[in-house]
Amino acid sequence: MVTRDRLGSLRRTLAHLDQLPERPQIVVVDNASTDGTAAAVAREHPEVTVVPLDRNRGAGARTIGAARLDRPYVAFSDDDSWWAPGALARAAAVLHDHPQVGLVAARVLVGEDERDDPTCLAMASSPLGGGGLPGRAVLGFVACGAVARREALLAVGGFHRRWQIQGEEGLLAVDLARSGWLCLYVPEVVAHHHPSAVRDHARRRVLEVRNTLWFAWLRRPLGAVAGITLRTAARGVTDPSARRGLLEAVRGVGWVARERRVVPAELERRMRAVGL
Repeated sequence: MVTRDRLGSLRRTLAHLDQLPERPQIVVVDNASTDGTAAAVAREHPEVTVVPLDRNRGAGARTIGAARLDRPYVAFSDDDSWWAPGALARAAAVLHDHPQVGLVAARVLVGEDERDDPTCLAMASSPLGGGGLPGRAVLGFVACGAVARREALLAVGGFHRRWQIQGEEGLLAVDLARSGWLCLYVPEVVAHHHPSAVRDHARRRVLEVRNTLWFAWLRRPLGAVAGITLRTAARGVTDPSARRGLLEAVRGVGWVARERRVVPAELERRMRAVGL
């Protein structure tokens, strides 16, 4: 679990996780909180492993937490999300019985009214099918509703260290696919997500643009790169968030060029089929 400056929400989540019948080993990675999170968790939950970071590493903190575990499977939670009883056991059974599956994507129920996360609705109708597996093959997931095979996660580098938040799941799902692993949407595996009302929505819109461009520049062929970049530039004429996102993406062009690895044509075809 990754957290930053949301101790109240984190306490609620830990209370839910403490009640799970699976009794999972819990690692909390504190992304340089200023509200005393690390000390409070260590004091109130001595059974929890706390990893305090000296700076905010965004989504990359999940990889740091996974590296600290000694279990074959890693379930991710945010400080405002938790797993339904039995969900982790079901996900572990899928991963055990199907060694080609690198990640199980859960059905994420949002808020008090438990509405399906829009990403889950899209995954439920994935055109990639299931091929006799206990779910549908997908090229994405919701991070706070994912259970990964630790071996597969770490082998592909985990969540990218530069991503912060917003759209980090897509790159990881594609990198798992490039290495021969399947991501599988299994709706019987359920997570609950009660998003905090305190969010910097303006910053998230900028990151969404920047990260969409980085994803394209890192993994897509030149035709797709050109189309996505030109559409973003056109949006930037009237949309300040798109303009700022484009400028931030351009600042990273050096490391993007060094890390660019275009996906094989068959994987690009699957990416297009799911609307990436």
